[in-house]
Amino acid sequence: MKTLRRILFASAALVLFAAADTSAQVVVRSRMVHHRTVVTTRPARPSANHVWVEGEWTPQGRTYVESRGHWERAPRPRAVWVAGHWDRRPRGYVWVAGHWN
Repeated sequence: MKTLRRILFASAALVLFAAADTSAQVVVRSRMVHHRTVVTTRPARPSANHVWVEGEWTPQGRTYVESRGHWERAPRPRAVWVAGHWDRRPRGYVWVAGHWN
């Protein structure tokens, strides 16, 4: 009986492991709270090829940390910066990082 129970348990664990989603996403579940507003003063634009990139949320350990905005040089002509945003998923929100398009 114990052997049958072990085999069933091992089989169930194997099925659950095989069915697990292997994508590298971080799901955040949190109560939204009001934080103090941070005012960022943009420094002078270094050149016409630079685009202002707003502050981003970056994963750090088991939490997210907000980075400050900065000027970034476009990787190619007519490149457009797509700002990062929170994307709603069934089990919470996922931060989609900003990227060049």
